[in-house]
Amino acid sequence: MTAADSKRLRVQPPLVRVVLVVALAVLFPLALLIAWPSLGPPSLPLHVSPVSQFPVAEWPFHKQVLGRGPQFRPRITHVRIVDLDQDGRPDILASDAQHKRVFWYRSVGPRQWQEIPLGGELNVPAGLAVVDLDGDGDLDVVVAVLGSVLPADDRIGQVVWLENRGTEFVDHIVLDHLRRVSDVQAADFNGDGRPDLAVAVYGYHHGEVLWLENRGSGRFREHRLLATQGPSHVPVADFTGDGRPDIGVLVSQDHEEVWLFANQGNGRFTPRLIFQTCNFDLGSASLRLADLDADGRPDLLLCAGDNLEINHHYPQPWHGCIWLRNKGAGEFETIRLAAVGGVYGAAVADLTGDGLPDVVLCCMFNDWRTAAAASLVLLENQGHQQFTPRTLDTLPIHLAVIDAGDLDGDGRADIVAGGLHLDDLAPQRWGRLTLWLHTLPRP
Repeated sequence: MTAADSKRLRVQPPLVRVVLVVALAVLFPLALLIAWPSLGPPSLPLHVSPVSQFPVAEWPFHKQVLGRGPQFRPRITHVRIVDLDQDGRPDILASDAQHKRVFWYRSVGPRQWQEIPLGGELNVPAGLAVVDLDGDGDLDVVVAVLGSVLPADDRIGQVVWLENRGTEFVDHIVLDHLRRVSDVQAADFNGDGRPDLAVAVYGYHHGEVLWLENRGSGRFREHRLLATQGPSHVPVADFTGDGRPDIGVLVSQDHEEVWLFANQGNGRFTPRLIFQTCNFDLGSASLRLADLDADGRPDLLLCAGDNLEINHHYPQPWHGCIWLRNKGAGEFETIRLAAVGGVYGAAVADLTGDGLPDVVLCCMFNDWRTAAAASLVLLENQGHQQFTPRTLDTLPIHLAVIDAGDLDGDGRADIVAGGLHLDDLAPQRWGRLTLWLHTLPRP
């Protein structure tokens, strides 16, 4: 091309440039529309999302409502299977933001549970830690208090200790005037024989991660590990294999990161970033402790499916479950287990009875206009780090928290999940607390 040719191109009449732009604007979308059917999996109809509907799992279960009915917009923010009274029968703990209480569902017979409120009212209870905090031999409950389900930077969060006194649980405020507190976990971080606390302060624009040093007699000293908005979960385990409990941290909001705070002893921690992504719309929702490959090293399951920032809460192709596999010495490998829309929570148990740990996911967001959209998804472990998604159930919708374990003492894994509703979708699809109890014996 000569200099004259180049000059002529640069001084094309404005009308020519306009025609070229309009032609591209019309022809490119038209070509994409024509080619679209060939871009996705040929076995899926165009109206079916590959991250919202799956083949039905062959997993027989009896579905049972736990406790009171859903009422208006049920808001369960945490659920956990634990033997709270240590009588050998598994119980269920649930944080209920709608009723502002922590409920203990005490096992009282075959597939029967008694609903018992613990302590007094709490302004939106969330994460729970079950630990003998005062060393008297029984299990207490420590509660992360959000103060508000919706985003806020007000200092409305708390850490509250529900002291087990045998016939009742008594409230003690461990820490007050925090921004929204989303999670609390317990371990002896400094080796003095007393359980300390790891705390996630989610906030909104401002947040932090703390560890609270147990000084005895209900007194705690506050130590800050990280100052940032969006810490939501702080699972605790010996991730590095040195015999000391470490702290994992999920930081969402605009970060979408997972941190490991490696315990160096004497209350000192070294931070290490073990997961990050350039997709700030990933939608990190929860971080679950699990040894998925049964190698004795604790792994982490990251659920990505939060869509609260988006007006239309449809499943996104990047939603799903990510396995942060512990390779030892604090090193982690990232493995995407499955693409599942709107995932909020995960639990691990051998649901299929083949000796391999499976993963069960609950979906907070999905294409709820479609009756076949999955709310409960089984990731069946095929071995060799391969997992196949199957739909376990489609109702109730908006499931946000989940746990799995043997609830009825028959040696088979069962499921409990809680619903969190922020809109007015059809009430007949609501659910507060729901059980899926396995109905067939092991082979």
